[in-house]
Amino acid sequence: MSELHQELWLIRHGETEWSAAKQHTGRTDIPLTPKGERQATELRQVLAGRQFSWVLCSPLARARETCRLAGYGDVASLSEDLLEWDYGIYEGKTTQEIREKQPDWSIWTTSVPQGESIQQVGERAQRVIERVRDVSGDVLLFAHAHILRILTACWLGLPPEAGRLFILGTASISVLGYERETRAIRAWNISREVKR
Repeated sequence: MSELHQELWLIRHGETEWSAAKQHTGRTDIPLTPKGERQATELRQVLAGRQFSWVLCSPLARARETCRLAGYGDVASLSEDLLEWDYGIYEGKTTQEIREKQPDWSIWTTSVPQGESIQQVGERAQRVIERVRDVSGDVLLFAHAHILRILTACWLGLPPEAGRLFILGTASISVLGYERETRAIRAWNISREVKR
């Protein structure tokens, strides 16, 4: 089998008020904080000179603004498959708040009333991967923590639940690719954290 060279660059959006407070932010369309805007602008320097055959972005404002500030807003295509997990009744709540009523709760192992199952999120992630496979060249994705973590698990041939093993900071860069013909992680959770 021949060696494969395509890379998927994963960018989590910059900081929002809810990400800073560790609130589950699924479909609530909230903006970046000033720090999140600075983080996204710094991505432009890191990505400068990189050529991508396709740029795909979640339609939520925090991802679109990160994409724009990073310099790719004019070339990005929007995809609902990159929306964040629909957290249903857990939207806007922190894990600590939820565990006050459900001590053993985990988004990875508990059903999500009025939201998406982890299998549904995995199906969306798999559709993105299938679309990416048809592209000749590297692909840049702007999205959200849980969908990108689940996409990574699917890329590696793991079940969606394995996304719990991959931590992603705001405005982080991760790169998926191949070692010869085997799908692998080339870089993970790289951040140029803004200290202001």
